[in-house]
Amino acid sequence: MSQHWKFEDIDWSRFDSRKVNPSLLALIKAGSVIEHNGSDYGRYLKNVFKGDVALEKEIDAWVLDEVKHGKVLAEWIRFADPSFDFEERFNAYVTGFPINVEAEESIRGSRASELLTRCMIEIGTSTFYTVIKDGTEEPLLKQICSKIAADELRHYKLFYTHLQRYQAQEKLSFFKRFWVTFNRLNENQDDELPFAYYVANKGTTPYTRQHYTKVYSQAVYSLYGKKHVDQGMALFCKAIGVNPRGLLQKLMTFMVHNRMASRSAKYAADLGIS
Repeated sequence: MSQHWKFEDIDWSRFDSRKVNPSLLALIKAGSVIEHNGSDYGRYLKNVFKGDVALEKEIDAWVLDEVKHGKVLAEWIRFADPSFDFEERFNAYVTGFPINVEAEESIRGSRASELLTRCMIEIGTSTFYTVIKDGTEEPLLKQICSKIAADELRHYKLFYTHLQRYQAQEKLSFFKRFWVTFNRLNENQDDELPFAYYVANKGTTPYTRQHYTKVYSQAVYSLYGKKHVDQGMALFCKAIGVNPRGLLQKLMTFMVHNRMASRSAKYAADLGIS
């Protein structure tokens, strides 16, 4: 897996400060510190797949992409908010949310389960950056998010390809695959996103998972349209081995889109957002 574009390929002259949306800026700040932490995630994955030389090489290339994403997003943020100290915020994030880079086995239980989870994460990031691309009027951010979304979809295909190899060995049942992926989709005990949002935006109240989950989720869920959820659920179904345009995909799209809309409204009310 080679890098399809470089930092230097971005047309930085396209930036238009008049079209920066503060809510989207806050989300991109969170995204920048998570993406830039690709090196630690890469160390974890290489431990999990130690001995799989082909995949280890792919992981190295994947890390370069993730770090590049963080670097590009941080540069855009500097245009939008010159006061943003990326290094300071990134260091605060990795200190407060460390990854167990010494783990020797997948925290998901098996290599196939790890790859299923990686597919879900790439679905999430690809649709997230597509949502930002569609939601922003700032031309430079639109260009950046388009490139990152394409990278994340390519990463999904990478992990999906290797998943087929490990699934042939482990033969996870449909229900096991559904459970692993749905748990990731429905995960509500992960501090990664709300803590990144809190740290990157220098939250003014003490960090609590419950509060910042609401803050982050409301900001994100309010942006998702049905077409974004439809795309994500098609990839979800493909990962678990069922028709990506079948009945389950339609049902999941309906359920997830409705849940996002209802939670966005509830969290807005809880936070006093009109």
